[in-house]
Amino acid sequence: MKTIVIGCLSTCAALALCAAPAPAFAQDEEEASAAASDETAPPADGETYTPDFFARFAPRNALDMLNQVPGFTINQSDQGRGLGQANQNVLLNSERLASKSDSVLDQLSRIPADRVVRIEIVDGAKFGIPGLSGQVANVVTKGGSISGRFEYRAVFRPRYAKPSYGGGEVSVSGSGDNLEWSAAYSHGTGRGGAGGGRGTLIYDGMGNLTETREKLLYFKGEFPQLNARIKWTPPGDTIVNLSATYGRSYTRFVDNEYRHPIGDVDYHRDFKNIDKGYSYDISGDVEFGLGPGRLKLIGIERFDQSDGPATSYYIFDNGSTTLGSRFWTDSKSGERIGRAEFRWDMLGGNWELDGEAAFNRLDRIATFGPLLPNGEFDNQPLPAGGGNVTEDRYESILTHNRTLADGLTLQVGAGAEYSKLSQTGPNGLTREFWRPKGSLTLAWTPEKGLDISLKAARTVGQLSFGTFLATVDLQNNNSNAGNVKLVPQQAWEGELQVKKNLGKWGSATLRGYGQLIEDYIDIIPVPGGESPGNIDGTAKLLGISLNATINLDPLGWNGAKITTSTAYEHTSLPDPLTGQHRPFSGQTYLNHNSTLRWDVPKSNWAFGAGFQSQLNEDYVRLYETGVNYEGPVYTYGFIENKDVFGLTVNLNVFNITSGESINKRYVYGGLRDRSPLIFIEDVKNNVSKIFRIQVKGNF
Repeated sequence: MKTIVIGCLSTCAALALCAAPAPAFAQDEEEASAAASDETAPPADGETYTPDFFARFAPRNALDMLNQVPGFTINQSDQGRGLGQANQNVLLNSERLASKSDSVLDQLSRIPADRVVRIEIVDGAKFGIPGLSGQVANVVTKGGSISGRFEYRAVFRPRYAKPSYGGGEVSVSGSGDNLEWSAAYSHGTGRGGAGGGRGTLIYDGMGNLTETREKLLYFKGEFPQLNARIKWTPPGDTIVNLSATYGRSYTRFVDNEYRHPIGDVDYHRDFKNIDKGYSYDISGDVEFGLGPGRLKLIGIERFDQSDGPATSYYIFDNGSTTLGSRFWTDSKSGERIGRAEFRWDMLGGNWELDGEAAFNRLDRIATFGPLLPNGEFDNQPLPAGGGNVTEDRYESILTHNRTLADGLTLQVGAGAEYSKLSQTGPNGLTREFWRPKGSLTLAWTPEKGLDISLKAARTVGQLSFGTFLATVDLQNNNSNAGNVKLVPQQAWEGELQVKKNLGKWGSATLRGYGQLIEDYIDIIPVPGGESPGNIDGTAKLLGISLNATINLDPLGWNGAKITTSTAYEHTSLPDPLTGQHRPFSGQTYLNHNSTLRWDVPKSNWAFGAGFQSQLNEDYVRLYETGVNYEGPVYTYGFIENKDVFGLTVNLNVFNITSGESINKRYVYGGLRDRSPLIFIEDVKNNVSKIFRIQVKGNF
């Protein structure tokens, strides 16, 4: 395997050398140092925000600053397997934040605010980084002495969920002449809960009430993590980055119901899902001048393990025998990546040739069994739920970036992907796929303060290994049979983005996008029942989004602003049973968030309020349909003081107007297009108010 990776990377570099007789791209030591310093000139196009702009917000770190940039929203797209081309809209010193386990939010939060020189908002295509398009934030930083920062987070709900008092992070960082480093310990927490309210009503297929239920649902999660990073710039033009992350996870989800059948015995249904595990990520890269350009070699090793049971008990008030089931899994997944990126100047433009080899694996053991009279579970192997899934994937893409005219930039990339997908266990298969991929991006600045970006791309999706294997859902009495014949979906994608600087009024970004998807994955009939699989025909998605910041200073309300983001999506696919077109199952079709913030002039106080709403399409399976959503509107407010004995303290109250958790299920006696409706489950539960306190400081 190592020989294959090294061969792939060496071939990539050799091809680039053969294709590039242009003048050298490499910098000498003095030039490289100047390029990394805080004297680097900002790009001619776009907008630049210096620390003075953020002073009224008293930011503690780079993330605090970026969150206040008008009209900009951080994109946290799922990176999937492999590293691939850039797909996030944040750069650090004109370089992508390439990490698989450390999120862009985590990395930005560890950069002290006093090390941020400026933040540039520029169209991504103008950086010449393959895959980057639309509005991108480039965070330019400088070195500094040893310093630290900490953040404390606590969450409390009066009802339904246990409080969290131990969330937060502490980090230390520093830099010298040729070494930058950081170390951090973070403790993430998760809390959720619902109950009370009207509760659950069960109707038969004719609409007659047959049962009522009282529900208590809650979730608790603890996620401690250690992280360390080193950047070394030895004499010459070499740059070396190393990072390591180790984390553990402990989660508990409970869904308990007290059920009251009309004319029958009351009983408790207690469901619990407990999971624990650990993960690590070791990554490194080295970049250096080579021939006419620069070569960057990247290596990543990741591993994740989790195991735990899901149990369901039925306990009857009349003392009848308790019934129950248990589904247990132990999953181990890993990923090994080798990637080479060679870039050079030639024929009046920039070129980059990328080669990547990624090896992914999943090993799962699964058991299932009923509760015996002695109180033990008869756990037996679930053959279809266990097994081994592996993928060996290789890709290579050549990207060209050039300026066509003043304010007009073109980026075009083309390549292909080869993957070998194998599965052991019942009906195991080994298959191979070749897929073309590429993109074309135009970035245009017709006038100062107006940026337009147009992108078209051919993309290849990635499969979730877990969908190959069978699963049992004891909470809703559902199961997936597993599907060994899944193939990756492919899509034609298009995007148009327009960003307008509104001057003293703020900034706005409008984005329209669409996808034509082949082999879309939805629930389909398979031997043994239902499972995710590829549908026939083409699935379609059309979307539009708006992100805007409106300053209220011109109206006389100094220090106040409104930030708003809205996204709407229309989707369509041919239903696997009926052939009729319907929306994607469970797709969020409307998402909105608006916040009013007032930083009181000449004081340390800030106040704010806002609301958010999310609406989902019906989910669709073969034997049932339904809809799940919350709110439908959540409201919140906060108060903040930026200097409480040198600390920033923020108190937030969420769900002020008592939003609810709403779920509806329609369950059929067989396939939903040809079978009678058996019952309807109508759930409406309260979601408690949520109080959050956050304390930030430096040392």
